[in-house]
Amino acid sequence: MADLDVGHSMLSFAKELYPLNRSLMGPDIRYSLELFRNRHPEFQLLEFPSGSRVFDWNVPQEWTIRQAYIEHESGERFAVFSESNLHLMGYSIPVNKSLNKQELLRRIHTHPRDKMAIPYVTSYYSKDWGFCMSQNEVDKLPDGEYQVLIDSELNDGNLCLQECIIKGTNDKEIFFSSYLCHPSMANNELSGPVLLSQIIDYVKSMSSRKYTYRFVLLPETIGSIAYLSSRLDLLKQNIICGYVLSCVGDERAYSHVESRKGNNLADMALKAALLNLDNVFHYSFLERGSDERQYCAPGIDLPICTFCRSKFGEYPEYHSNKDDFSVVTAAGLNGSYEIIKTIIDSFEMGLYPKVNIQCEPQLGRRGLYPNVSKLYLGKHPAETRMNVIAYCDGKTSIFDIANKLSLNLSTILDELRILESNGLVEVI
Repeated sequence: MADLDVGHSMLSFAKELYPLNRSLMGPDIRYSLELFRNRHPEFQLLEFPSGSRVFDWNVPQEWTIRQAYIEHESGERFAVFSESNLHLMGYSIPVNKSLNKQELLRRIHTHPRDKMAIPYVTSYYSKDWGFCMSQNEVDKLPDGEYQVLIDSELNDGNLCLQECIIKGTNDKEIFFSSYLCHPSMANNELSGPVLLSQIIDYVKSMSSRKYTYRFVLLPETIGSIAYLSSRLDLLKQNIICGYVLSCVGDERAYSHVESRKGNNLADMALKAALLNLDNVFHYSFLERGSDERQYCAPGIDLPICTFCRSKFGEYPEYHSNKDDFSVVTAAGLNGSYEIIKTIIDSFEMGLYPKVNIQCEPQLGRRGLYPNVSKLYLGKHPAETRMNVIAYCDGKTSIFDIANKLSLNLSTILDELRILESNGLVEVI
């Protein structure tokens, strides 16, 4: 599959998932998870009943929504849920009541910066209700009486999440997590899961694997907490590197949200993979916002960090109806795929390259170094190769070499493949 075809494949899957009204729990997140199981039967469903205690949290009730709208006394309707599932505050309780305009306005949420955007608002853990509209729409609401209808239910159910494990010869694991609990938002909600699905395809396509790969899809926050409550000892024993995938579909930037300590193997690998790319941003754990909060919490401290294109909260369409497929593109998704693919390739090659020859190898007779000695003004054409060899001591990781030399991880991989094929380096 050509590179751009990979991006288009992810984009097509995201568009299939886009209309569904996912939330923490309910029919649409169950159906969304089923669509991933149809692609990857290796996914196993895990369920946590409402009321289950998971660390300091309790699993909430399941939410079902059928219809919602605001109707003016004239019969004109506003904030119709069937027209945009962002019009209703997530987990709104059932309501059927009359309000005057002033009472109604207290129940309407608008975007703090963009008068044309419908914001995304939820109330998962306290029983409440509300609607979301653009400020421009609110400004046009006529005076008079309104009837509010929210045809919803909150009942005991199951928090659903799923894991996929692709075994390698080594029990040590590379871990990928993404969340699937928001309604129609393309970058914040769907780019991470469809990238995760494509990574599963890549891992399954390998003829052999050194490492085992674990993938999880879950509702954000409560899902990762529930998963950790069930799997923590196993994860702490096996995971050596992992990533939360969030907001990975745009073309504007690349972002790394560090682990709590900022120096685990996942941090080092992602830093190396992002070297010398345009518009790269590194954020400390103080700027966290997704499930890295749970995976890196004190006492958990898994070797995990977060990879984004434009970081959550840092792009103008975030948490609104404008987070659509004008933001997420095939090229943006493909760029993220290439980053993760390079990191996987590094692990599968081996982390610690070691030169087989004492002193400098004679590269010239292998066609790896210019045989004619002359004065070079500027960088010698073999400088990168010689610098890579200089750090192939069997103790310095591929990621450390890339960061030491300020060279992108893909460049280091290319050099090591050449050196390995010429019998100069073995990678442990």
